[in-house]
Amino acid sequence: MTVRRIKTYSAETGYVYQYHFEELRSPHQRDGRDGSEYVFIASRDRKITFPVPIFLHRHALDAWADAHGRELTGSEQYAAVKMRLFRFFDETEDAEKDSQQVEVTPENIHDLLAILDID
Repeated sequence: MTVRRIKTYSAETGYVYQYHFEELRSPHQRDGRDGSEYVFIASRDRKITFPVPIFLHRHALDAWADAHGRELTGSEQYAAVKMRLFRFFDETEDAEKDSQQVEVTPENIHDLLAILDID
């Protein structure tokens, strides 16, 4: 039996989410683009759970490596994904409905990692 560590996040929308990391699907493709998919299971009422798959684009990793002269470690990649999960919770009123299009892209990876002072 797998024991999941349930975490909480108080979003700017006023909801308090409970979530846990479920699985990593790597390599993975979304819309013909290469990357990895990190799947979290979330709830905002402790009754209904829903998956939040976050797609980490390979191009995002390449863009970050080009800008910083090194590749991200596995832990740093997970950190970028988790910061994207939190931003999703902060910006979305209907998380259950909108959870299928969450992505870490070349456009947002630098901002997500800057929050953690990863350079």
